[in-house]
Amino acid sequence: MGNKSTKSAPIRLRQLFDEESSTYTYLLWATNTKEGILIDPVDTQVDRDLKVVQEEGIKLLYGINTHAHADHITGTGILKTKVENLQSVISKASKAKADIYVESGDKIEFGDSFITVRSTPGHTEGCVSYVTEDEAIVFTGDTLLIQGCGRTDFQGGSASMLYDSVHSQLFTLPDECTVYPAHDYKGRFSTIIGVEKESNPRLGKNKTKEEFIEIMANLNLSYPKKIDVAVPANMRCGVPDVE
Repeated sequence: MGNKSTKSAPIRLRQLFDEESSTYTYLLWATNTKEGILIDPVDTQVDRDLKVVQEEGIKLLYGINTHAHADHITGTGILKTKVENLQSVISKASKAKADIYVESGDKIEFGDSFITVRSTPGHTEGCVSYVTEDEAIVFTGDTLLIQGCGRTDFQGGSASMLYDSVHSQLFTLPDECTVYPAHDYKGRFSTIIGVEKESNPRLGKNKTKEEFIEIMANLNLSYPKKIDVAVPANMRCGVPDVE
């Protein structure tokens, strides 16, 4: 953690997928030091993640969440038992348990590289996105998906707030910035800001906030299957209920 402002070292990225929850986990590391971070790990995929970490020769520093998820249990709690000195990271606004709490503008350092936190509430009140120093990549969690966005009807969600977050914090990034979301349900891997601004059916095409709020109010989505287990566990950094 810190306020590093020097030119970052090149980074590498591995995108990993959990089929059960359609969750993407991202492993990033600095090529010069092999220090790395894991974004949105899933509890049932920790062994897979650590196998990749070992294959790449990475020293894993942080297990990071974009928010307290409702569709799976985070892997950070298990990772902390398997990786010496690994620290968990989540936004202060999430009110979840972690070793480190971040707010908008904070930097998470690994080697000579870092990602910057942008507060993007709306899907939940504690959502954040993470942007690479050169603004070439953004990890958006559930705030901005490929041709969609996260629901806004629980965990302090707000359609109005999500609209503002996307337009002020994400659509202001360069059009060519690659968007890596926390989920995709159609086999897609990424998108770019320019495409989402132009054609996202909920948030693009110059949709007004009023139009977006109406869209979100009429989604009629089913209750997430794992929410009653996942959210309480994720508020404890992925530690299951011991009672």
